[in-house]
Amino acid sequence: MHAVTELQQDLYFRPDISKLRDDLALALRAADHHGLSEGVCNHFSVALPGESDLFLLNPRGLAWEEVQADDIVLVDGNGECLAGKHEIEPTAMFIHAAIHRITAKRCVLHTHMQYATALSLTVAGALDTKLSQNAMRFHGRLVIDSDYNGFAFDHSEGERIARAMNGADVVFLGNHGVVVCNDRIDYAYDDLYYLERACSAEVLARSTGIPLAPSSSDVAKKVAEQVEEGRLQSELFFESLRRKL
Repeated sequence: MHAVTELQQDLYFRPDISKLRDDLALALRAADHHGLSEGVCNHFSVALPGESDLFLLNPRGLAWEEVQADDIVLVDGNGECLAGKHEIEPTAMFIHAAIHRITAKRCVLHTHMQYATALSLTVAGALDTKLSQNAMRFHGRLVIDSDYNGFAFDHSEGERIARAMNGADVVFLGNHGVVVCNDRIDYAYDDLYYLERACSAEVLARSTGIPLAPSSSDVAKKVAEQVEEGRLQSELFFESLRRKL
């Protein structure tokens, strides 16, 4: 059990922070439900309102399907666990702390989900955002970081990944996995889910050996804009998961 100061405990249990812990735990359980987890690895985090160096994170050693709100830990940018009953995993802190601090993204979801990771292993390095409708929602929103350097056991690798993002919401990490960011947990989870759906459709289509038929950049750009204008769908999806899980 970590020692918790009175101020940190008050912050951890503040109603708006408790809601964030609940939502982050729900996103983790949903990701496991949708087959996006891998052992007890990978992490989701969300920065506290108005903060870039304090964030909530899933702990070390718990499968995503078992994570509840009181399992979520409060961490600072130096890797100190300020509140919570579990330890944290070092690579999570190095990657997530740097992304929160450098990109100012509030919600950071990192996975090795199967189909997105498969595309990160290819020469292309990512999905084609002109293929499926699901892929088009990411048109102009993703980058590729092909410089894999092994596990992030220090600040330098997390900072390198954060800078490679260059403001993008989604980064395909070569030979590694993906990071999906947004300012809201429900929007970020919606993006994560549909990113894997888009990647799975592309992998399956390519496996047929039949030539693919991408749309135009103009159409892809239009679809991406339509998705951003219709984010109520993301909220409804997340609430449906809350009822289900």
